[in-house]
Amino acid sequence: MNDVSGQLQYTVPEEMKLGSVVGNVAKDMGLNIKELELRKFQIISQMKKQYFNINLENGDLYVSDRIDREILCEAKQSCFINLEAVIENPLNFYTVTIEIQDVNDNSPVFSKKHFDIEISEVTSPGARFALSNAKDPDLATNSIQSYTLSGDEIFSLGEKITKDGIKYPEIILEKSLDREEKSFYELILTASDGGKPPKTGTAIIKIVVQDFNDNFPIFTQDTYHIRLYENAPIGFLVIQLNATDEDEGSNALISYSFSHIPENAQQIFNINSSNGEIKIIGILDYEASDTYEMTVEAKDGGSHVAHCKISIQVIDMNDNPPEITIKSLSATIPENSPPGTIIALINIRDLDSGMNGEVVCHISDTLVFQLVPSSSSYYKLVTATNMDREKNSVYNISIQSMDKGSPSLSSNKTIQLKISDVNDNPPVFEKINYIVYIVENNQPGTSVQNVRASDLDQDENGKITYCILNSNIENIPVSSYVSINSMTGVLYAQRSFDYEQLQDFQFQVMAKDSGSPPLSSNVTVRICIIDKNDNAPKILYPSPDTEGSALFEFIPHTAEKGYLVTKVIAVDADSGHNAWLSYHLLQVPDSSLFSIDQRTGEIRIGRDLQDMDSLRQKVVIMVKDNGHPSFSSTVSLTLVVAESFQQVLPEIVHKPSDPKASSNITFYLVVSIALISLLFILTVMITVVYKCRKSSTQSSFRNINRDMYPQFTLGCPSEISDGSLPFPFSYDVCVTLDSKQNEIAYLKSVQNVPTDNLIDTDDPAAGNESSKNGLPSGSVAQQAQPNTEWRFSQAQRPGPSGAQPTEEAGVWPNNQFETERLQAMILASANEAAEGTSGLGGGTGTMGLSARYGPQFTLQHVPDYRQNVYIPGSTLTPTNPGGKRDGKGGGNKKKSGKKEKK
Repeated sequence: MNDVSGQLQYTVPEEMKLGSVVGNVAKDMGLNIKELELRKFQIISQMKKQYFNINLENGDLYVSDRIDREILCEAKQSCFINLEAVIENPLNFYTVTIEIQDVNDNSPVFSKKHFDIEISEVTSPGARFALSNAKDPDLATNSIQSYTLSGDEIFSLGEKITKDGIKYPEIILEKSLDREEKSFYELILTASDGGKPPKTGTAIIKIVVQDFNDNFPIFTQDTYHIRLYENAPIGFLVIQLNATDEDEGSNALISYSFSHIPENAQQIFNINSSNGEIKIIGILDYEASDTYEMTVEAKDGGSHVAHCKISIQVIDMNDNPPEITIKSLSATIPENSPPGTIIALINIRDLDSGMNGEVVCHISDTLVFQLVPSSSSYYKLVTATNMDREKNSVYNISIQSMDKGSPSLSSNKTIQLKISDVNDNPPVFEKINYIVYIVENNQPGTSVQNVRASDLDQDENGKITYCILNSNIENIPVSSYVSINSMTGVLYAQRSFDYEQLQDFQFQVMAKDSGSPPLSSNVTVRICIIDKNDNAPKILYPSPDTEGSALFEFIPHTAEKGYLVTKVIAVDADSGHNAWLSYHLLQVPDSSLFSIDQRTGEIRIGRDLQDMDSLRQKVVIMVKDNGHPSFSSTVSLTLVVAESFQQVLPEIVHKPSDPKASSNITFYLVVSIALISLLFILTVMITVVYKCRKSSTQSSFRNINRDMYPQFTLGCPSEISDGSLPFPFSYDVCVTLDSKQNEIAYLKSVQNVPTDNLIDTDDPAAGNESSKNGLPSGSVAQQAQPNTEWRFSQAQRPGPSGAQPTEEAGVWPNNQFETERLQAMILASANEAAEGTSGLGGGTGTMGLSARYGPQFTLQHVPDYRQNVYIPGSTLTPTNPGGKRDGKGGGNKKKSGKKEKK
């Protein structure tokens, strides 16, 4: 903001009527009259009285108090009143000077109404007798111009002019006096000024004719010039006058008095009539008056008088501190006010003069605010930087003013400035992001987290509301999962969460203030569902759904202690400790005959079989998880001891579907005889066919295998699952016959699935190789030493299954019993597939295989079952590190197909 300054001058006579118009200030300054009040136009006077004021309606400058030039300027020839006109927005300064012209408003006044003069009768004509002059405060022609004397012709009027040009009237004796003729005369002295009309003042002169006194008192000089410091104390001796008279006796006794003294001086000075001492009796103040003039009269005993003038010049002392006046104060400004914003207009004035009246002004806080001079006595208080209410909302600005006197005087004034709030701070959350953990199966409507944000602004600018930004979680709006209290920021669960369906999800919460315009900020909230043990283990193999004829496991009589009978496979939809499974034999006829590995679920023979052992052993296996409380599942399994697969095949195939059929002994005898007859016929037929077509058997099987049983891929494990547990890994199982009637079972991993979750294939019943590298099925071939590059080491097997000793790792069975058994099952499955029935419980699409060879082996999410895997196309045979199977040794023996046939 730029300052504009100018100067106006008006001339007015004194004693104008109140309300008289001096001039139109608005017109002379070129201002719009309608904007005077809006721009806070004001007239400021440095004097105690406000003699002039401004009419904001029309811009006229008018007289508001009585103007007396004699009071304002006393005897000064020029009399001026200085005003300052201030207008804001933009800030302008104008100096208005008003000259006060003198008018003849004062009559001449004598210091005395009566003058007593004693004249000796021997006084010669022509003698002069001085009188006190009259005073007229007016100037020039309005002051005293002449004196006239009326009365007796014996006396005439004369004048005495001093070096200062002051006229004193004198009485001149024209004729000799004779006291005896007339001893008393009364004359009238008139003083006239030059006004139009003129004004006069009179005094009566009484003349007493006395006896002889021929000497007058005499002062040493006509005028005494005295300089006084204004801090002169009361009782201070100003001067001691000394007039002399050559007469003797009473005629030489002189008395002193003020023949003329101004009214303001009468309260300050006093004269001792006997010794002529003038002392201070009041307070001397330079600012009230800097000069005093008075006339002293010395009178002897014979009534002769003499006069002298006393001129006192008051010397200024630094006795007035600077005065600080605040104009146009803005007590509150918004915090977005730019630098240079005017806060207040400050006027500094010091009544002293010279160096004592020169003032230096500054403020206490020079970093935030600045004091800019606008004129000789005005300063602008402006902002120097940008304001921030959040750092400081109230400023107490101390203004210090100091003059240059010695010693210097100072004054202080404090301005309180408030910074109003502006919405310049967005809400800030307590955290960068929130992670909330909720146990599944929670109650809908439960509060889960309090999201808090703070705003440095105040009132409406700091009032925060919360909302959840619209988003979808698996095509479901996030509002169906959680809600938020818009005022408190408390998050509520809208539904009961299920860890098996949703492990975690995230969304954004927005905090918005109520400012204009509003500001907002977002934070990410992640909800993590904590698993709870709410799912029982699910047994995949043997399948509880196919309990009956399908749940058979065959054990040869030659099986020794440690023989792997089968493996129970189960999963748990829960996670962590809740999904850790342990396997237990719940019911077993002979606890010493079978044992189960609690970690892997492998069922092994606990001792060597004896002839008296039952052909069938029904066991109940319980699978229990590690949760609290624990859940469990059970499954029943029938273990059959037989020398060959053909020994029990008829019983399995033709087992009655209804276990509650007739229990008539005769019926069982008939069935037994029929079975024995059928077995005999089949044995004879097989023997004849074997002898006749031995050479073409392998070729026939190869063709059947290729034509009827092409390679197939079973469904992904998610088809087995009940849908509550996602399976991150899947495998395909394939069971085929090669050209040499060698049975090969292998696992093929699905694309993009980590290979560390492999299926444990240590079960000897899971596959069988009767020959390697083209060997016939009946050969006693030694297996090649395995290549350990593809095997899992002890450290690479995570979970309980990988923690078992390497010696316990199963191998693929390679004996005659298993080979024959696999061939028979494949042939039987072909017939069952055509008929749509399966006695082995494999189900549709499983080729009638036992669940042991079916999709139960395509397991995922079961880290305990990762052990040995046969890689399709590899010439390596998975074995245990010692090259042993089921506790039996075996070497690498290679025999050609021709030798086998022979």
